Amino acid sequence: MFYFHYPIIGRENRYPIYLVSIGMHDCQPLTRRGTEYAYPQIFYCTRGGGILEVNGTKTEIKAGMGFFIPAEYPHEYYPVGDVWDNHWIIPGGYGCERMLTEMGLDRPRVFTLSGTGRLERIFADIHDALQHDSIYGNLRASGYLYDLLIVLDRSINHIGDHTKTSPAIKKCVDLIDTNYTRRITLEELCEKTGMSKQHICRLFRSVLDTRPTEYIAKRRIQAAKELLSGTEMTIEEIAENVGFGSSSYFCKLFKRYEGISPAAFRES
Repeated sequence: MFYFHYPIIGRENRYPIYLVSIGMHDCQPLTRRGTEYAYPQIFYCTRGGGILEVNGTKTEIKAGMGFFIPAEYPHEYYPVGDVWDNHWIIPGGYGCERMLTEMGLDRPRVFTLSGTGRLERIFADIHDALQHDSIYGNLRASGYLYDLLIVLDRSINHIGDHTKTSPAIKKCVDLIDTNYTRRITLEELCEKTGMSKQHICRLFRSVLDTRPTEYIAKRRIQAAKELLSGTEMTIEEIAENVGFGSSSYFCKLFKRYEGISPAAFRES
């Protein structure tokens, strides 16, 4: 099977991220480019294999692997047999570079995926939107693209893999979610999970990209935002209700994480 889409770009070019092109080839042919291609390119393989050559280095790309090529970066790739089921996604938009950088795609990179099932489902949704809706298809496809990039980020960087092998992080989050209004210590999380402080902190950092104490504070602020939006409670009452020791400390942390004061958040 071989198909590709190069949708006409309309109002979606005002979005931070939109789709420029997408396609797949069951035997990707030789492709060689210099600096003429103006967009970043994301590829992933589901069957067969091929060779990627960048900066004079050749890397074999097998099923379950992918690679990223920045805009205007010389490269070439070609199959090593009769099958190379290669998918490509070309994103654009003023927010595209920032998002790709956050994913670790700021330079040529070969990666191993933790799975391709969800990627394939979203890829099929994009293909379907573009194939059957010539007017609004790319607007829908650009929405799916954001989902695809999030799933790709998790798969490339193996975000959340620890939750599959250990229930510890879920136990911690459940404890915090139901008890955030009171003081929760790191010792209590260790007792709940049977793990050391160092292990708990590493787990929070790798799965949630934060420390346990920060997660507790953010959970309290999440509850505070709901109260600021939906009640007439004072700032002092809200600070006490969600578990902060004082309203001044609450306001300090709220501004640190949200960028504005609780009062300004309520007014907005």
